[in-house]
Amino acid sequence: MRFAGGRTGARRRWAGGGLALLVAAAGLTACSAEPPGPEGATKALAAALTSGDFSHAPFAGGQDDVDAATALRTAAYEGLAPWEPKVTVVSTTVDEKDEDLATATLGFTWDVDESDADWTYETHARLTRDDDDVWHVAWAPTLLAPDLTQAEVLSVTRTRAERANVLGANGAVIVEPRTVHRLGIDKTRIAAADQDAAARALAAALGLDVEAYAAKVAAAGEKAFVEAITVRDGDPGYDLATLAAMPGVHDVVGTLPLAPSRRFARPILGAVGEATAEIVEKSDGAVAAGDLAGLSGLQRQYDAQLRGLPGLTISASQADGTAPRQLYDVQPTPGTPLLTTLDVGLQNAAEDVLAGVGPASAIVAIRPSTGDVLAAASGAGGEGMSTATLGQFAPGSTFKVVSALALLRSGLTPDSAVTCPATVSVDGRSFTNFPEYPTDKLGTIPLRTAFANSCNTAFISARDSADQDALIDAAGSLGLDSHAALGFPAFLGDVPGDSDGTDHAASMIGQGRVLASPLGMATVAASVAHGSTVVPRLVLPAEGAATPEPSADETSAAPTETTRPAVPLTAAEAATLHDLMRGVVTEGGAAFLQDVPGEPVAAKTGTAQFGDAGNLQNHVWMIAVQGDLAVAVFVDVGDYGSTTAGPLLEQFLRAAQG
Repeated sequence: MRFAGGRTGARRRWAGGGLALLVAAAGLTACSAEPPGPEGATKALAAALTSGDFSHAPFAGGQDDVDAATALRTAAYEGLAPWEPKVTVVSTTVDEKDEDLATATLGFTWDVDESDADWTYETHARLTRDDDDVWHVAWAPTLLAPDLTQAEVLSVTRTRAERANVLGANGAVIVEPRTVHRLGIDKTRIAAADQDAAARALAAALGLDVEAYAAKVAAAGEKAFVEAITVRDGDPGYDLATLAAMPGVHDVVGTLPLAPSRRFARPILGAVGEATAEIVEKSDGAVAAGDLAGLSGLQRQYDAQLRGLPGLTISASQADGTAPRQLYDVQPTPGTPLLTTLDVGLQNAAEDVLAGVGPASAIVAIRPSTGDVLAAASGAGGEGMSTATLGQFAPGSTFKVVSALALLRSGLTPDSAVTCPATVSVDGRSFTNFPEYPTDKLGTIPLRTAFANSCNTAFISARDSADQDALIDAAGSLGLDSHAALGFPAFLGDVPGDSDGTDHAASMIGQGRVLASPLGMATVAASVAHGSTVVPRLVLPAEGAATPEPSADETSAAPTETTRPAVPLTAAEAATLHDLMRGVVTEGGAAFLQDVPGEPVAAKTGTAQFGDAGNLQNHVWMIAVQGDLAVAVFVDVGDYGSTTAGPLLEQFLRAAQG
């Protein structure tokens, strides 16, 4: 029953009913449950403040309060979009002197950035209980934010954080702010009647789509600057002075995070620029319009780490921005540098070697002792694709390193006799050696001679000693892991598991459906040099760095075989493979590498045919190891591995020696 502080209305009803009614009422009260407390009402209020749906909020003013709360919450929080608060009930306290009054403390949490720190505050609600035991809340703007008035709204001011650099081996700076020139038409600098002609002239001078740029200029505001291109300072491809002197053209000088040169690992590193609408939308408030963001490559994947956290000041002010008062402030947190393994000197050397190559091409260099990717260059023929890390090509006879390992595991040795006929037929399909195969190396020869001279027919003739499963295991032992997730967009290789007959025969010589990337074949060479399976690494973890975005290109091909238990590469197996590869230099098709300075070179050539029967072309490869350096060279279309890829490999190895 209620005592002092109970509801006077109830007492009045009891007084009017006489003694019998009083006794009966007293008995009923003693048996009935206690009236509800205010907890349900405060939970409903917290839910409404979180969602913005006040239709079930327990307001004392009914629909008028619902409408007022909805309108003010929408207006007050609009400047904080897309953020929304999470509101919980911290405490609910019934008044000690009047059990029909209560106060609730509400805790607000706003997840305003990608750090573990949130903007938090508390507001307070006053509740009353009516004669029907229903609790109601008194609506007030202060329920939304501390001391908020009906005329105030919330807004946020952002201060951009300093974007971190991308570093290479030994901490060398690769990507850092560099001077750029933004060239475009400034519509305030030229009469309206002349703007179309100026836009067309600039687009033509830059080799852009004339119609598209002219339309863009026409659609912009009357005082707009319409950028046409961003050019790095000193780029020899552009005469900046002449361009800037054209009618209506403005040269806006600024900075952008850039690599040492336009070509330096560009397909891997990616680009930085103004955040796209899609990036802004997907960032949940972490990126705003006008912010710099990674647009592609590692800059995109590790954007959260590199961009840091913006400074935020949240204020309450009049709707016109006057009379601001600060509610929350946090200083910007600079980004964390992205640590890569790229060696600036070797990457530049690889880019230089590929500069004159027309077809898609790549050079990948790995340090076998660590797996560090020291260079991963893709030639211009790849049209912006990272041929080095994502290319999928038949590896040709470089794959014979894998096939040789499978044969060694079947019991053969380098001195085992194998048959190398001029042709071999499998299920009606005829396989031959490359046209210039030495005739004195035909017949019954040691496996080492077949490997050194790249006898296709010998490996195909030995196919029954190494089934497709054995090839898959050997490929995995040498690092061609089709399931590898390396922390950057990459494809290593894939050996199909369902090959037999002619397809298995083609697999023995790295053709058919076998695929590898230059990164994958460099990993094979590195595993041989290291004496155990190498896992390539290009990005090193930074302590406390933000988790990178998943990359859609982490692996760019669906593997044809489910994950198999790894078969370790032994030091003895690797030593034998190294001897076989050394034989390619001392007695086979890579004799031109014998006089390369430094430690002895071991190598393997590779040529893989592709295309229609009437128009066959060759992918050409070479892989090599020299000391603690493993290299793969690939050219999409060429003559033979030794004649097209070979000179590029030699040039790179000589450059690597300094």
